[in-house]
Amino acid sequence: MTVNASPVGTTLKRADGPAKICGLEKYAADYYPANLLWAGVKRSDHPHALIKGIDLSVARNLPGIFAVLTCDDIKGANRIGIPEMDQPILADRKVRCKGDPVVLALAETKAALQHALSQIKIDYEPLPAVFDPEAALAADAPLVHEERREKNILLSGKVVHGNGLAGLGECDAVVEGDFSLPWQEHAYLETEAGIAQVAEDGVLEITASTQTPWRDRNELAHALGLPTDKIRVIAPYLGGAFGGKDGITVQGLLGVAALNAGGRPVKMWLSREESFLASTKRHPGSVHYRLGCKKDGTLHGMSCRVVLDTGAYASLGGPVLALAMEHAAGVYRIPHALAEGYCVYTNNPIGGAFRGFGAPQVLAGLEQMVDMLADKIGMDPIAFRLKNAVARGDETGCGVWMTNSTGIIPCLEKVQNHPLWALRQTWVSQAPSFKRRGVGIAAGLQGTGYGPMVADIANAKIELLPDGRFRIYSGVSDMGQGNNPTNVQIAAEILGQSPDCFELIQPDTARTLPSGSSAASRTTYSYGNALKEAAAILKNRILTRACNMGLGIYIEDLLLGSGRVSHLVGGREIPLSLIAAGMQPEELICTYSYTAPVNRYPESIDIGIRSAGFPHRVFAFACHLARVEIDELTGEVEVCDYLAVTDGGRVLNPQLYEQQVHGGAVQGMGYALWEDFKVAEGEVITRNLATYILPTTLDVPDMLSLPVETFEETGPFGMKGIGEVVINLPLPAIANAIARATGEHIYKNPFTPEGVLLTLEKRRAE
Repeated sequence: MTVNASPVGTTLKRADGPAKICGLEKYAADYYPANLLWAGVKRSDHPHALIKGIDLSVARNLPGIFAVLTCDDIKGANRIGIPEMDQPILADRKVRCKGDPVVLALAETKAALQHALSQIKIDYEPLPAVFDPEAALAADAPLVHEERREKNILLSGKVVHGNGLAGLGECDAVVEGDFSLPWQEHAYLETEAGIAQVAEDGVLEITASTQTPWRDRNELAHALGLPTDKIRVIAPYLGGAFGGKDGITVQGLLGVAALNAGGRPVKMWLSREESFLASTKRHPGSVHYRLGCKKDGTLHGMSCRVVLDTGAYASLGGPVLALAMEHAAGVYRIPHALAEGYCVYTNNPIGGAFRGFGAPQVLAGLEQMVDMLADKIGMDPIAFRLKNAVARGDETGCGVWMTNSTGIIPCLEKVQNHPLWALRQTWVSQAPSFKRRGVGIAAGLQGTGYGPMVADIANAKIELLPDGRFRIYSGVSDMGQGNNPTNVQIAAEILGQSPDCFELIQPDTARTLPSGSSAASRTTYSYGNALKEAAAILKNRILTRACNMGLGIYIEDLLLGSGRVSHLVGGREIPLSLIAAGMQPEELICTYSYTAPVNRYPESIDIGIRSAGFPHRVFAFACHLARVEIDELTGEVEVCDYLAVTDGGRVLNPQLYEQQVHGGAVQGMGYALWEDFKVAEGEVITRNLATYILPTTLDVPDMLSLPVETFEETGPFGMKGIGEVVINLPLPAIANAIARATGEHIYKNPFTPEGVLLTLEKRRAE
């Protein structure tokens, strides 16, 4: 009798590893069906203009051109977007940003396609444009969407806690700061790609690199004028996404192309330059804070004003703003606070979902303010945070109750007791000549799931196969974060099997069940809960059938192990293949639907902010420490040591956990120090990876990741998501370290050598 060690809590070989290492795993970009047509678009070179006419005569008559299409060839609403459907697949009256797709062409070869696109002539009438989100709020600003009653405001609202602004007047110490936050490009390895074809049964089949196959299907049905059962979306493994594929990218264009391709398959794969131009970015914007405390260091008042630039279309700008406002008070009890926010349309590139989803922007400002306030009253920055940090049952300054596991205090204590903090003064004093050193910390949180915006539902499906193995039908995309291997661990734990007894089916709207997006730190939390219960149902069926086959009388005397059921009293065994042969087909498949819990709705919150996802119930917490060294001659900042302490609940797979922490921290370091995405008058100046500098292994230190394993009773085996909280704190931790080294806070990132050098020269002059 074989009894497997518990898979949960251990590092196991990734189920998806061998195929990826050997190059056998097919991503969306790897599909090349026979007889395919290449699809591409002619994009606008104006930030805001009316389309007066389109001349397709030359392009349509070129050799190798199959079709040239405009919005007139789209039978549906020609609008995509969730929750606002305001973005056309092909521009139908005017363009609102540089890069808007206007004409779609299908060609036999990529060379013929590019030549045809160059021969398309579009007559534009330029319109006044707006590029600054503050200017877009003015009553006389050019309107990006002139039909909106709110003019250029996508969403705005306030969060009032206690007496609001009045609390600041009762403080003994107050600090104030304005922070400017830039765009950030997702820069995933696999750019937007996919194939599409109308099958013989009339179903439009799309295989694409997407985080949201089921939502894509609904959007496409509306945009293309098709019933949902006539659209199938398949999502293979993604070559990265980070939120940039949270919604339609090329899927709408692929759908239009396939519907006009005469049954031939079509392929679209954006170049890096086109991806930079057309993809969504982290929302840029500004954050203004005032923060105050009493003499003893007790936080008492806060005001925060957030303005985010959503660009030409809504994308997920509304929910991003709501989450930013929810996280604006961080991990602190603040009895009196006011947070107000605006998400604004401009003629800039589109702002969309990005790991952290608004929290990195506000925590970048708040955590620097906390350091400033602690310094002002002469208090140690960790002691200050510990004095004000929330525990379970507390309410944050933005009115969010901590009803579930809350581990920020042990995170802070673990950093406080670590040698990287305890010995910081010695390390700083040993700086070499022409170098300055500083040590900074930051603390924060991240809500898990959608909040009450929409029901956070996951539907799991698992099947016992004839050979006694199991098949998991995954409803959520794996973009590299490892939720598919974790699903194997969860099912293996419940069913008592070794991980190699499972196979995985990737998200497919014709085979798997709707389970929401691979986003919001909810992938393993929500789908894992559903899978855990589905596997338990299947386990009970197997054991019941084993009893019926005469293995034993009582289920509790049976053990489901690797490939067999064993009778603990008599020692007899029955192979799972034999049990499967005795079950009806409908018994072999089990499903379970899980809906994540939500928090209450504070009555003081604007209804628009509440409906966009405020507040969450389950939160991950973290505290990060950064040691930096600054070159006084060049201004270059080197991160010498980095410590990340994270409360993500129970750790299901230590290696995947550590990889998430390291990946998020490096991405956050890029946001802080190197990733300078430049846009001027709506035009993308940073066109590719030659000038958009991403951190590599040579730029970052060996990182130390320490878990704080609280037990989240609502999560599978006590876990909660950590995919996003890890990116929220590198920027403020590094900013606070730079301030310790230079004596001056820098209010605009990335902290380039030029900017740091100017700060050093300013301090010398003073």
